[in-house]
Formats: sequence, structure tokens, C-alpha cells
Amino acid sequence: DILGDYDVVHINTYGPRSFLLLHAAKRRGKKVIMHGHSTREDFENSFIGSNFFAPLFGKYLAHMYQKADYVITPSEYSKHLIQSYGVTTPIIAVSNGIDLEKYKKDPKKEEVFRKHFKIEEGQKVVICAGLYFKRKGIEDFVEVARRMPDVRFIWLGSINKWIIPRKIRRIVEKDHPSNVEFPGYFKGAVFQGAMTGSDAFFFPSYEETEGIVVLEALASHQHTVLRDIPVYNGWIDETSSELCHNVDEFVDSLNKVLNGQVDKREAGYKVAESRSIDLVAYQLVEAYQTVLEM
Repeated sequence: DILGDYDVVHINTYGPRSFLLLHAAKRRGKKVIMHGHSTREDFENSFIGSNFFAPLFGKYLAHMYQKADYVITPSEYSKHLIQSYGVTTPIIAVSNGIDLEKYKKDPKKEEVFRKHFKIEEGQKVVICAGLYFKRKGIEDFVEVARRMPDVRFIWLGSINKWIIPRKIRRIVEKDHPSNVEFPGYFKGAVFQGAMTGSDAFFFPSYEETEGIVVLEALASHQHTVLRDIPVYNGWIDETSSELCHNVDEFVDSLNKVLNGQVDKREAGYKVAESRSIDLVAYQLVEAYQTVLEM
């Protein structure tokens, strides 16, 4: 409600309605918080033409962040990126948070997952979750699977294939080995059962502002194999996840996990606990109070 009665507005997206709300609120003297979970870097290597439009998109985001009274962003890394655009608005890093209860191990949900994908007893299954973007590391996901033919690799997630580059579309449609599946988007019991019931969560993404699916995997007491990228600095390290740089290292780490040579799940769960939705709620209240007192 653009003309509604409120003290502070917390804008979570960057679309045209958000733009109108931001400017309307400022004209009325209302306090505005922008949520900085979108960056120019996060936009690149996604849709067709995203790299061409990324500089313009970055300027648009910078304008919205600069116009706001306060910016809440999911990580110290994304805070640094937003500041690098020349934004001088106060910025605080607050995790997106994770509902720990939602991702507890549940044999019924795991059975739903196994039945849906017809997983046989003893079969090794590695999952990933994300849109069909080059940025998400989909090419490496397929190449790793090619080198591990005895393991099933399931990519959970989807997007309209006609808005992604042809090369990525071909990978999803046919240019992948038989042990790779792109079944589409899932939520609820199938997704949560996959998070706890698979053998590893493999996320080779090149760029994130936090990585909500990583938090979901950690909260699920799941083995996590990730690309070693700056966004994880300060909260995920080698004690809680396998951090890799290339296909060879991904294959090596996944083999170690699947063979029982490494187990970092408890340390990973403690990371999820530190970013629980309950703790995040208090941080948000504190942010709102700070803005109202400005």
C-alpha cells in the first residue's frame, strides 16, 4: 500500500513498484530500509543479456540503496559490494536466517523424496538447488557428475528455459550424462526430504549474496561441498564444509564424503544455529529501532 500509514517501510525487491514506494515514502518523510540482497555481480551470468545490462542494473540498485535511510544486506561480502558502488547509506549485515525446525530430519519426508525419485537402497544421491544459471555452476555440476557415473546427481530448481543462454538450455535439455537429472522446482516434503535424505549437497555457485540453500543444507545436518568464494568468509570454513576451487577438487571432496572419510555435519549445523530465524528477528527489530531514531 504505497499511501498506507506506517512508520518505517522495509523494501525487499527492486522492481518498479518498489521504486515508486521508495520515492513516495521519502516524499512523505517516512523512514525507508532497502534490503540489499541484489547486486550487480549477482545479476551477471544469469539471464540472456544479463552481462550487457549488468552495469545499468548496478546503477539502478545503487540509486535505490543510496536513496534509502538504511540498507540491510545478508552478508559482509554483499555489504562490501554495495559500498563499492559508491553507496554511503548506513549498511548492516543481517543473515536471511533459517528456520531450524523446518529442516529437522524427518523419516516421512525422506520417504516422500525417495519414492518420488525412485531411489534404490544403497544408491548414492547428490543434490543441488538453484535456478538454471551459469553463475550457479551448472556446467561444473554436470562435469563432476560425468566423472562420477555411479552416483545420481539431482538439480532441484527451475526457470523458463527461453530466458537463459542457449548453451545452458542445451545442458539442461540434453547435454548431460544419464546420471544427471533436472526434474524442476520442488518445495515442502520432497525438497526437505531431499535435504536430509540425500548423501551430499553440492553447490558450485560462483556468486551469492549469502546462499539460502546453503543455510538450508547446513540446518538439515547435511554434508556440504561448496565452491570457495568470498561470500562465505567469516562464517563457513573448512571445519564446517568442503571448500573447493575446481572440478578435480569437487570430485575429490564428494568421494571423501560419500566414502565416509570426512564428516563436518555437526560443525555445519552450528553455523546454521548461529543464523537461526529467531536470532535474525531480534537483529531486524534492532535495525528498525535504529532507523526510527535517526
